[in-house]
Amino acid sequence: MTIRAGSLDRRTLLRGAIATAAVGSFAVACSSPSSKDGDGAGGPKGEKSATNPFGVAANSTVEAAIFDGGYGTDYVDYTNQVLGSQVKGLKVKVDPVVDIAPQLQPRFVGGNPPDLIDNSGEDQIGFLGILDQLEELDDLFEANTYEGKKIADIVYPGVKAPGTFKDKFVALNYVMTVYGVWYSKTLFEENGWTPPKTWDEALDLGQQAKKKGKYLFVHGKEAATYYRTLLIDSAIKEGGDEVRLGLENLEKGCWSHPAVQGVIKVMETMVRQKMFVPGGSGTQFQKAQAIWSNDQKALLYPSGGWIENEMKKATKADFQMTGFPSMTLTDKPALPWESLRAAAGEPFIVPRQGKNPAGAKEVLRAMLSEKSAANFSKTKLAPTIVKGTVPADGYGSTALVSQTTMLEAAGTNIFNYMFVETYGMNTDQLVPWNSFLAGDLDGKGLTSALQRISDKVREDDSVDKVKVS
Repeated sequence: MTIRAGSLDRRTLLRGAIATAAVGSFAVACSSPSSKDGDGAGGPKGEKSATNPFGVAANSTVEAAIFDGGYGTDYVDYTNQVLGSQVKGLKVKVDPVVDIAPQLQPRFVGGNPPDLIDNSGEDQIGFLGILDQLEELDDLFEANTYEGKKIADIVYPGVKAPGTFKDKFVALNYVMTVYGVWYSKTLFEENGWTPPKTWDEALDLGQQAKKKGKYLFVHGKEAATYYRTLLIDSAIKEGGDEVRLGLENLEKGCWSHPAVQGVIKVMETMVRQKMFVPGGSGTQFQKAQAIWSNDQKALLYPSGGWIENEMKKATKADFQMTGFPSMTLTDKPALPWESLRAAAGEPFIVPRQGKNPAGAKEVLRAMLSEKSAANFSKTKLAPTIVKGTVPADGYGSTALVSQTTMLEAAGTNIFNYMFVETYGMNTDQLVPWNSFLAGDLDGKGLTSALQRISDKVREDDSVDKVKVS
């Protein structure tokens, strides 16, 4: 998943907004003189060369802890097919992980983290808390691809930004993630429905769905915050940068902005009019998604571009999954309807105290090869940050084609925000969002709860803040 906007409400060692502060304490405990070495904390070494820019030892192994989410883990294992062409005998051993923070934070504390981590998913580790324990990856972008091209020249512009914290580029976000609202083109054509461009049109569509015995939306308990993403995306399009910057900088009253409140009010109306499949707050998120993709009881589902691959085993035949940008509140928003949230996601990090950090960087270089990038797009139906590896037919995927279409239509009207991931706020936000979508919390209560979470982080002096401008 790219870094999914949703988050699972599982037991964690560090929860919610206090995560970065708590991790900061064990960051100090884990540091050592060797962890300051830019070439990693020891381990086997080889001679640097054009085909071995990081000095990886031959016949060494890279331990990779990969988030087992919407994209699975096999795409990292696939790099074993190309690694040996550059460094003899180098192999990556993939360990699938679901609960990243609970499983891997103890290893950071113990000074023995994996060599490579896909710090993604529902319980990712807050980046600020472990920033000083991570290898910087600028040298990766200065290296050549397996095809002999400089990596910095073959990736999309701006892909360093989501992985840069306090001017340190420490996370390679591998997947170009497009966030939107998804539907069955087949179902819509059969019923003469049109994807809504405004929230009023979505309300009308919800009424049409009711006449067919269907619902407009569905949600699962672990992914209730997908509707937070939809809320923020729509509010930014309506109110512009002042909405985005207010949320990013944790400003007082940021959740009370008129654009945010306007969308919350419509969502509240939809909940009250029972346009959401009931029982979502007690339903596992993939089962809830199947209600949409397989049972077709719901018409729309907000998600990132990973959704097709995540649900490919539970999607009705000839569904023709297609995406469109989030709805605007009015017909005169600050940003056009075609605007969308899109960014590089699925962040890979290299801990300095890993046994083979040089090998971990080489695995990332292999992932950026044309062969590996094309394999990812073909098998996961999502674009990577490597340009020119997705054919016009999207390997037969309507979802992949629609992502490309949305990106092209948006042009320069593309935005992103990172405050939820930066401060580890998602787990805490799940609670009010589940209550709101279940009809147990009104819009005012949702606003208050979200503001309290933002305020808690802002007012905690032990948490490093990132000023966004």
